[in-house]
Amino acid sequence: MSAETDLYDLLGVARNADDATIKSAYRKLAMKWHPDRNPGDADAEAQFKAISAAYEVLKDPQKRAAYDRFGHAAFQNGGGGRGPQPDFGDIGDIFETIFGSAFGGGGRQRPQRGADLRYDMDITLDDAFHGKDTEIEIEVSVACDSCKGSGAEPGTGTRGCNLCKGYGKVRAQQGFFMVERPCPNCHGRGEVLEDPCHSCRGEGRVDKAQALKVEIPPGVDTGTRIRLTGKGEAGPRGAPPGDLYIFLHVKPHNVFERDGTSLITRVPISFTKAALGGCVEIPDLDGSTNTIDIPAGIQSGKQLRKRGSGMPVLQGRGRGDLIVEVIVETPTKLSKEQKALLEQFRETETGDECPQSRGFFDKIKDAFGA
Repeated sequence: MSAETDLYDLLGVARNADDATIKSAYRKLAMKWHPDRNPGDADAEAQFKAISAAYEVLKDPQKRAAYDRFGHAAFQNGGGGRGPQPDFGDIGDIFETIFGSAFGGGGRQRPQRGADLRYDMDITLDDAFHGKDTEIEIEVSVACDSCKGSGAEPGTGTRGCNLCKGYGKVRAQQGFFMVERPCPNCHGRGEVLEDPCHSCRGEGRVDKAQALKVEIPPGVDTGTRIRLTGKGEAGPRGAPPGDLYIFLHVKPHNVFERDGTSLITRVPISFTKAALGGCVEIPDLDGSTNTIDIPAGIQSGKQLRKRGSGMPVLQGRGRGDLIVEVIVETPTKLSKEQKALLEQFRETETGDECPQSRGFFDKIKDAFGA
């Protein structure tokens, strides 16, 4: 990069160009002058290094500000101490930032964390109400006892990979470009085992049945997820383990349906209790009894609410509500005395006893002139 060459002119952008414009300009020029597309062309290689060096300065806000103020002197040794000289030695790192690992850069892969696992558990509504401490048994990959998760036979270690020379990646020609891929010999680690552990065959983990304690808090519902940190699959060769997620499924209950923190039940009552009023008793999941007052003249489908008698609030205080839906039941088996009493009641009916029925038939008369 010549001291007289303006960096903005090298990339063909204005001095007030934003980062996106500078990046786009560099992409186009880098594709044009990349050595893989111009094999044996020294001028193209020099041009590629020049535009890469220019981009290295202009992509960094601090370096760009120093260049705008002092020019090339900001990066020259002895240039008034204005700033450090940029390092343009590894052009592949710059190129990888723009185009990804296909054009260089990279290095050894980091150890991969063990996989997360899922366990589905069925519980009763009573378990969801009271909470429960239980134990599950699962088969999961755990750290090998023989090698302590290292994957190496005790007393041995690792050595640099001969194929990638410890770099973790290998290069291959693809058309105009040189493409990097993880080393197939060391799988990107840059090193291989001197003597793999005979118990785990070098994996550093083995499958083993484990008994785990699970604490289910009160108020859980279907879909609630409990996380057991570090109880998932062990990572390869000493890498951190994943987590175990327990998904809860609450079984249907014979009496109650659930809607969030509310409990819903449907209670059939006789038509005499509906007409005269009364009360019904509903068992509570805490072992007590809820007494629900039935007002006189209640209609079928009416819902009565008792606050604070539903499900506990998960990780909170208090309880939801108990909702009782009343179903008025018409008798199907009547004795002679009961029929006689009902006939007597019918003879004394005026229509005011059932205002909804009377209102409905009045609408029919208005609509059809009956």
